[in-house]
Amino acid sequence: MDKYEFLKWKTTDREKILHTAVYDVYSQKETAASGMEGTYVAIDAPDWVVIVAVHENNFVLVRQWRHGEGKVTLEFPGGVVDPGEKPETTALRELEEETGFRARKITRLGKVSSNPALFMNHFYVMLAEDLVQTGEQHLDEDEFIKYEEHLIDEVIERFGDEEMTHAYMGTALAFYLRSRWRAH
Repeated sequence: MDKYEFLKWKTTDREKILHTAVYDVYSQKETAASGMEGTYVAIDAPDWVVIVAVHENNFVLVRQWRHGEGKVTLEFPGGVVDPGEKPETTALRELEEETGFRARKITRLGKVSSNPALFMNHFYVMLAEDLVQTGEQHLDEDEFIKYEEHLIDEVIERFGDEEMTHAYMGTALAFYLRSRWRAH
């Protein structure tokens, strides 16, 4: 028997209550190991990647409008993993689409749950190195993105300021710093 069996819940019924272009919301009836029952919400969204792109002593970042925050933010490039696609493939594609940089080396730094209390998906943090600038972005029709290079130390110091508010960027920085720490 699993030593954490007493913590587990079982889903007994599930109903989709909202479908959007980005995610589906489910109402789930669940039963705890103790027999307690409740109704909870779970959000099913696709997996995505965040790309820590290193060019010389800089990170390649993107500046874009964020509807939830209602402002322009500065963050690592990233995007949705298409069905059947490997996160490494997504990272290479999204980096080139959003910044015009092509990575000759891609490394998975980690995989985490976006918020296990609500979300069913994960996001991957990828390190893109040995970059070549193609000079051309390939943005989706509704993407308006400007890419910029910022010194690595500056980005680490500035994370959490008014422009760099994306929590996934903080997670990506933690994975990046851990990879550098392990390398020494």
